[in-house]
Amino acid sequence: MLYANLLIGLREGLEATMVVTILAAYLTKTGRKNERPFLFAGVAAALVFTAISFAILHFGTKTLTTQGQELIGGIASIVTVAMITWMLLWMGKAAKNMSAELKGRMEAAVGPKAVFFVAFLAVGREGIETILLIFDSVTSSNSTPFIGLAIGIVIAVIIGILMYKGAIRVDIGKLFRILGIMLVLVAAGILRYGIHDLQEAGVLPGLNSHAFDISAVLVPGTWYAAALEGVFNIVPNPTVLSFAAWATYLVVVMFLFLRSNKSVPKKTAPASTAPQKAASTNV
Repeated sequence: MLYANLLIGLREGLEATMVVTILAAYLTKTGRKNERPFLFAGVAAALVFTAISFAILHFGTKTLTTQGQELIGGIASIVTVAMITWMLLWMGKAAKNMSAELKGRMEAAVGPKAVFFVAFLAVGREGIETILLIFDSVTSSNSTPFIGLAIGIVIAVIIGILMYKGAIRVDIGKLFRILGIMLVLVAAGILRYGIHDLQEAGVLPGLNSHAFDISAVLVPGTWYAAALEGVFNIVPNPTVLSFAAWATYLVVVMFLFLRSNKSVPKKTAPASTAPQKAASTNV
C-alpha cells in the first residue's frame, strides 16, 4: 500500500496545505499578521488531534480475533471507498468555492481564539478524512503504508510552500483531476480488497469462487505483481464477487468523475441583443 497511501497523502496533504495557505495569506492581506501564530497553533492542535484519533482506532482493533479483524478490515474498506467517492464527486464541486468559503469564515472570526478554531476545524477535517482513508491499510505492523503516507504529505507541503513563496506555479485544478483519476483506480482496488475481507470473515459468500486465474502471467512475488497489488489492489485470482464489484465501481465512478470535471463552455450573448438595445435607445 506504499503507492496508494502516497496518493492519499499527496491529495489530502495538498488540500490541507491549500487551506493553511489561503488562511495565512488572508490574514497577511488584511493586516492581521499578529494572529498568524494562533493560525499555526490551530494547525498543530489539529495534527495532534488526528494522531490521537488514529491511535485510538488503530490500537483498539488489536484485541479482536482474526475473524473480527477481517470483518473490521472489510467494513473499513467499504467506508474508505465511500469517503473517496464522496470526496471526488461531491467535494470536487465544493472545492471550487473553498477559497471564498475559508475567507468568509476568517472574516467572521474575531480575535485570536476564533482564528485558532477556524484553522483547527479546517485542518482537523482533512486529518480525520486521512485516517479513515488509510485505516484499513495500516492494521498490520508493516511500516510501508506509513512511509507512503509520509512521502505524499511531505511532497504536498513542499509544493504548498513553493506556491506560497511564488517559486512555482501549479494548476491545482488539473493536478487534482489527475490525482482523482488515480484515486478512482485505488478506490476500486480497495473495494475489491474489502469484499474479499468480508468473504474471509464469512459475511459474504463465494470465497472459493474465482473469476479467473492469471498467475502464470501475473506471477505472485514478482516486482510488477507487487506493484499492481500495492497501488491498485489488482491480484491474479480475484473472487467473482470482488472482481464484479471492482469492475462496476471503476466504470461507473470513473464516468461520473470525468463528467463532473468537464469544463462547461461559457454562454455567449445572442448577436441580435446588442442591435436591438441600440435601436431601442435611438427611438
